[in-house]
Amino acid sequence: DVSSPKHGKVDPDNMPHVGGNTWAGGTGGRDTAGLGGKGGPYRLDAGHTVYQISQAEKDAVPEEVKRAAREMGEKAFKQRLKEIQMSEYDASTYEGFSGAVRRQVQSLRIILDNLQ
Repeated sequence: DVSSPKHGKVDPDNMPHVGGNTWAGGTGGRDTAGLGGKGGPYRLDAGHTVYQISQAEKDAVPEEVKRAAREMGEKAFKQRLKEIQMSEYDASTYEGFSGAVRRQVQSLRIILDNLQ
């Protein structure tokens, strides 16, 4: 069961972690920042294969945990914007421009990776 959202421990060796309730950047777990899990405060990609839990499990997360996770994610987002000296308006504008060319940038990255 989920209890309360948290960032989680950072693995200094960046090993893949699947399931559980401990590691930041893990997949398919609960309460920690990662991908494919439930109850975490925000998405955090550590570059590993993502293991996805079922939508039914995600839907079963209590509303108070979802609310706490949203609040923690919003707080982390605002802190990150402050660190990079960006306003919420700047972030919204950036996302608008970035989203419009995201597919083309991804294609260009693939081409450049293949050339290397």
